[in-house]
Amino acid sequence: MVKRMKVLGIILAVVGLGFMVAGGVAYAKVQDGYRSLQAFSEAQNVTLSYDDQGNLTDRGTTEGAHAIMKLLQDDWKYPVVMSDLDSNDPLVNSATEYMYQMATVAYHTLNGTQTVTLTEAVEYEGVTYAAGDYEFNVDGRYWTAFDRAHPIEGPARALAWTGTAHALIAELGVGTVTHSTLQMGLALAGLFAGLGLTLMLAGGGLVWVGRGRFVRVPDTIPEAFLTESTLGEAKKEVTAV
Repeated sequence: MVKRMKVLGIILAVVGLGFMVAGGVAYAKVQDGYRSLQAFSEAQNVTLSYDDQGNLTDRGTTEGAHAIMKLLQDDWKYPVVMSDLDSNDPLVNSATEYMYQMATVAYHTLNGTQTVTLTEAVEYEGVTYAAGDYEFNVDGRYWTAFDRAHPIEGPARALAWTGTAHALIAELGVGTVTHSTLQMGLALAGLFAGLGLTLMLAGGGLVWVGRGRFVRVPDTIPEAFLTESTLGEAKKEVTAV
């Protein structure tokens, strides 16, 4: 049994070592990803705006930033990590910062106005729209919420949700997913390392216990340990049998 205990301990230690190596490799890959994301963020040089008190601002006001944050948290239900919003590090390089910047683009698109010019009169659903300029309020409409056949609303959709707006949102979304994936990778690296360390300690403990001295317990009680009364009782039992 002692030998089996030692063998089991060695197996656990080897498996634990494998998990430790896997954790180290995963950690190294995650750090490579963080460095690449940081370099990408620095190349773009997109930063958030803060006031002297460290509060987020948008176009010079904290009210604008609050409105953007409301869109991000209340409408999109994104779990904002406030510690990611650091006025000492305004570079957009974390999941929350990428999502906030995405919300900034969307907010100004959703709440903007577009000028649509008709070169000639157009009739639509019984209403005639004369030639001229029309100011169209987007009023919170996303890309799919426009009536494309409408002579004013249709062109306004393309003016509001431009290819640039879509591209910026898509690019910022990639940054968010990348940073979130790296965080998951870091957690997995820690999990692998912790499991490996636990298995190595358990295996080492079994080997250590296996090296100790074990006292063999006899099947019968030695006669020297028995008192006279105990011996008498034992003899009576033998006689009765």
